[in-house]
Parts: sequence; structure tokens; C-alpha cells
Amino acid sequence: MSRAILLLEDGTCFLGRSFGAEGEAVGEVVFNTSMTGYQEILTDPSYKGQIVTMTYPLIGNYGVNPEDVESQRPWLEGFIVKEYSSVPSNWRATEPLDQLLKRHRIVAIQGIDTRALTRKIRDRGAMQGILSTEQFETASLLKKLKSCPTLVGQDLVKRVTCAEPYPWKEGAWREAVPASIYHVVAYDFGIKQNILRRLVQMGCRVTVVPAETSAEKVLSMNPDGVLLSNGPGDPEAVTYAIRNTEKLIGKKPLFGICLGHQILGLALGGKCKKLKFGHHGGNQPIMDLATRQVQITAENHGFAVDIQSIEKEVELTHVNLNDNTVEGMRHRTFPVFSVQYHPEASPGPHDAQFLFKRFVESFANQSASACGGGK
Repeated sequence: MSRAILLLEDGTCFLGRSFGAEGEAVGEVVFNTSMTGYQEILTDPSYKGQIVTMTYPLIGNYGVNPEDVESQRPWLEGFIVKEYSSVPSNWRATEPLDQLLKRHRIVAIQGIDTRALTRKIRDRGAMQGILSTEQFETASLLKKLKSCPTLVGQDLVKRVTCAEPYPWKEGAWREAVPASIYHVVAYDFGIKQNILRRLVQMGCRVTVVPAETSAEKVLSMNPDGVLLSNGPGDPEAVTYAIRNTEKLIGKKPLFGICLGHQILGLALGGKCKKLKFGHHGGNQPIMDLATRQVQITAENHGFAVDIQSIEKEVELTHVNLNDNTVEGMRHRTFPVFSVQYHPEASPGPHDAQFLFKRFVESFANQSASACGGGK
């Protein structure tokens, strides 16, 4: 294995060994607290623009396979682990993790103190970093790093969205697919495939559309509901999605997840803020304010909705128990709701999968109301 270096924008340096592709990568360094699920994390388009540190110390021990993916390729900029296991031990593994990383030119480093790195990010906040196997002169690397843009203000959605609309028919792994009753149009802002699988399991025929698809085009498809998906980067930079969402509010039931939740907040006239180090992992405690029940959820986001900026329009439904940030909201008039976390998990707990049922139930309620049966 060749040498590798991670340099943070504050000058902190970590030396380790490469186990992915040779080269350099620049991105916002974040940490993910999931104990398993590295393959789903790697292929989650929401991580575009980020270098991900896994806090669990041993990564790669069960290899990778073509089924447990959230998109067709890894999207993150770089990968950081304490110790990489080059010999997978799992009956479903088809190749070692490093082969996937090399094939998609993802730079990765192992053998560094990930606990120290995580503590630094928690104290200082998420910061830009450069990961290299080619150059080790810190002054030159720091100069290169400071010339690169941060996540704020970047529209990364255009880099990960699909080019053309397509139907999605695959259900959950080894579950029988029910007959399609409803039609959902899902905006691809960087959508995870397990969102689509869960919709299919709820009896939905799903059409995935590119992020810039107009509201008029979506409405012409006459869907029963519209899903605003997860995705990477700064929500305020995705201006076309905000404009289209404005036009959909009140026209169709809407369900926003993660970036889709933030875009919905902005479309309602609200504001978003950058979090110190964001929420990335599979163990975030979320309280449902209506039931006072706590769900343990999967999350991946660095921005949050400022609920006070739109409290006349929406009701706060969920909060994060670690830092009291907004995790869910519901429109006071229309069948529109959203969550900051990932109810589809992958990886993570399944506590919140019932939200897909709630979304589908809003279709039936909308139909009954339109026919006079909702009174």
C-alpha cells in the first residue's frame, strides 16, 4: 500500500496508507457514526462534495455486493477509516471494498486516528480537507485546498440527478411486490434507491424525474403525490427546485426527505442554516412531538430549516434530541409534510418507515376530500 495524507484547512495533518484509488480529493470532511452500512453510505448521492470518516474502527470486513447500493456508483469525494479489512467474510460479498473504490476513482486512507479526527470536527466543526496519495508537501496542499470552493453556495444536485425520467419497479429485497394502486412522481435531487423501494412496497407506481423538471410537467403526469428527495449540498443553491416546489404546494400531496425537506422550507418562504458539523449516521434520536415517542433514525445533512421563519405556515412535528434542531414539519392547511432524517434507512434503523404509509394515506384522504367524503 502506498502512503496517503489528509490535510485539514486549519493545517492539521494525518498520515496513513492508501487503499483506494491513487490521486487527490477535496471536500468537506465529516464523520459518520454508523457501525455498518458503508456500502450504502458510499453510494448515497447526498455525500457528493464530502470526504467521509467512519467512526467505527473496522471497515470492509463484509465486502461489497451489487444489491446493497443506493445508486449506480459511489459519489463521495474521499473515504477515511481506522482499519481496512482487505479480506471480506460474507456470503453475499462479490468483491473487496478497495476494488469498488479503485474502479470509481475514489481516494481512501486508512491507519489514521479517526477518533482524534472526529473529536476535532466536533470541536471545530466540519471543515474542508484534501486527501492525497501524490503530494505530501503541506504548504502546497494547503494552498490548493484554500483555492477550492466550500459546499455553501454550490449546486451539487445537477451533478447527481438523472438525465431523463424513468420508471422504478423494484421493491424491497426478498419482499413480494404488491399491485400498484397509486402513482408517485419522485424528484431526483440525489435520490436513494431504498426510498423508491419503500414506495413500491406501499403499492405505488413510481416515475423518477430529473431535478430541473418543471412543476407543470409533473402536474401533467397527474400523480397522486410528489416526493422531494434527499440530495447533496446547499439547498439555497437549488433555485429551480425551490421555484417548482412553490408551484406544487396545494396542488398535490408532497413528502420531502432531507434536502427535499429543506427545499420545501425555502419554497414556503423560510430560511436554512449551516450546522456546525451536521448529522451523519444511524443513531440520531428524534422525538415525535405529537406522540412524544422517540425514534432512532438515520441522517445525513449539514443544513437545517429555521422553523421560526415559517411558523405561520407549518407546524413543527419532530425535533432532534441532541441539539433541538428541526427534524420534521407539516403544513397547517395542505397535505404537505417533510422530515430531515431518512425514513428509508439504508443504513440505519427502520423506526420511521411508517412515514411512507402516512404519505400514501394522504392520497386517499385527498381523494375523499375532493369527492366530498372528507367532511
